[in-house]
Amino acid sequence: GWLSQLCVLTLDGDPCQQEAIEHIDEEQNEIDRLNEQASEEILKVEQKYNKLRQPFFQKRSELIAKIPNFWVTTFVNHPQVSALLGEEDEEALHYLTRVEVTEFEDIISGYRIDFYFDENPYFENKVLSKEFHLNESGDPSSKSTEIKKWKSGKDLMKRSSQTQNKASRKRQHEEPESFFTWFTDHSDADDIWPNPLLYYLVPDMDDEEGEEDDDEEEGLEDIDEEGDEDEGEEDEDDDEGEEGEENEGEDD
Repeated sequence: GWLSQLCVLTLDGDPCQQEAIEHIDEEQNEIDRLNEQASEEILKVEQKYNKLRQPFFQKRSELIAKIPNFWVTTFVNHPQVSALLGEEDEEALHYLTRVEVTEFEDIISGYRIDFYFDENPYFENKVLSKEFHLNESGDPSSKSTEIKKWKSGKDLMKRSSQTQNKASRKRQHEEPESFFTWFTDHSDADDIWPNPLLYYLVPDMDDEEGEEDDDEEEGLEDIDEEGDEDEGEEDEDDDEGEEGEENEGEDD
């Protein structure tokens, strides 16, 4: 076969090495067979535990619904998503009440993200969805809800091409996209769903930096105060020394 021919070309027909190569190929075939078998069994386990996780995801969603602005805060704290957020995007996302992720039954072919909105001044859609899946060639692709119902003067996707002033440290792009343009591309942010609390609870770095600056200033003030005290003690010592010399002169 092709392996024997390759051996002849590369090993100058050395029969011992050629035989070893053929045995290596046989062992590799067994390894590949086991890898394929493992993939099938791992998929079954993932499907099993995906079903077991669903009640907990549902309960988590119910609890998240009790926290005002949970999702907009989570998105603002996410480094990639926050880069897409203009000021009006944040305002629109204050009406986002629920996010749900549904994996397709076979898991490997993809999943869908649904964003549920209260009535808002921006668009009439109650649910915006984005599906991620693998096409026939195995490449990732997606399809999304088309936001057809922007209210008059509120189309944030049209405004995304205009320069927006960003006061926040999280929005430093001169010409940012809109969060809602995310529904027109194939990008993803799949690290949020497993544990959104991680991003919701990210501390405000501005506040932390402010506290550090205050601590540094207090430290400098303490040093200055200690320095003043030391100088005062030195002055007192000098005064005492001068008084002692004067007394000695009087005794003479």
